[in-house]
Amino acid sequence: MARQIFINLPVADLKAAIAFFAALGFAFDAKWTDDTATCMIAGDNIFVMLLTRERFGGFTPKPVADATRSTEVLICLALDSRDAVDGMVRAAVAAGGTTYNQPQDHGFMYGHGFQDLDGHIWELVHLTPQAAGAA
Repeated sequence: MARQIFINLPVADLKAAIAFFAALGFAFDAKWTDDTATCMIAGDNIFVMLLTRERFGGFTPKPVADATRSTEVLICLALDSRDAVDGMVRAAVAAGGTTYNQPQDHGFMYGHGFQDLDGHIWELVHLTPQAAGAA
């Protein structure tokens, strides 16, 4: 079996989070969706569990971080092109998200990002073919 990664994120309003990420083109697995959680499909083996803060809190003995006040994780997705990076940032802002920096062009890598409705930071990158092959 191929390894899979599941990122779990607390959200204040699950319906709003689903609408936000659907506007960015993400799909959801209905069999893992209820009133407290959904499974967002981010890639072939990458999934993001969006959980109500209460449900998320049931998985940890520590307080749930408020991503609008502190950073608990940086999520980075590699996309197929610079246009895809810029397009997803535009879609995120149009859906109510915000940017937190300017686009960065490092030659081998282009990046930009956004903060979702709950303040989680999503970094988006496009690697040149040479850089992608080096990994």
